[in-house]
Amino acid sequence: MIVVENMVKAFGGFHAVDGASLTITEGSITGLIGPNGAGKTTLFNVIAGVLQPTSGTVTMQGQDITGLPPHALFHRGLLRTFQIAHEFPSMTCRENLMMVPGSQSGESLWNTWFGRKRIADEERALRARADEVLDFLTVSHLADHKAGQISGGQKKLLELGRTMMVDAKIVFLDEVGAGVNRTLLNTIGDAIIRLNKERGYTFVVIEHDMDFIGRLCDPVICMAEGRVLAQGTLAEIKANEQVIEAYLGTGLKNKDQVAGA
Repeated sequence: MIVVENMVKAFGGFHAVDGASLTITEGSITGLIGPNGAGKTTLFNVIAGVLQPTSGTVTMQGQDITGLPPHALFHRGLLRTFQIAHEFPSMTCRENLMMVPGSQSGESLWNTWFGRKRIADEERALRARADEVLDFLTVSHLADHKAGQISGGQKKLLELGRTMMVDAKIVFLDEVGAGVNRTLLNTIGDAIIRLNKERGYTFVVIEHDMDFIGRLCDPVICMAEGRVLAQGTLAEIKANEQVIEAYLGTGLKNKDQVAGA
């Protein structure tokens, strides 16, 4: 699905991503872990077009997408969420979802004058789809709540719901569990697994919660200092001496602590 080769992103003399190469297999849920400052979010931002790479390439299903802007990648089915949810706080959860699909008829001034029936029909279809998404995520009761008034975990679910309003192929989730209680995190995990199994979504997940990573992800990729250190199952990653050094700066005798890093 995604191949990243020799990716570099420099900010002045600092290389946040320093020659990283990795492959994301179609249909997988891939975990991306590493200590703070490893370059994980920067790599996400480069792949998703938020940042321009200094050098290196990104291909998606064999096509070069290096440096394409986010809106172009959106139409190709590549979406990402953020560590801090980006909702429209004064709009309802349903309205937030209805905003997602592009090229809506109501965006045209001409249609607001002469295409009102088309706009109304489209909005009914979008409303029905939004309600289906909210039901899928088990948050139908929040449909008419202002998005700015729901909890942080519910906002993360809403962000995931946005990806369901279009034909997503691959979704990059950046710390989806940050600040989320265990019950909601389990709900988010259930939704990711269902989207992967039932709808064929490919996911890449940055997360520090190793229990969450272990439940969802295979393979797991570990980064440190802007580079890819290791890739494999979570058990293989936790037993890798380079990974242990990156997290703890110690030897194998403390390897069990990586589970909580």
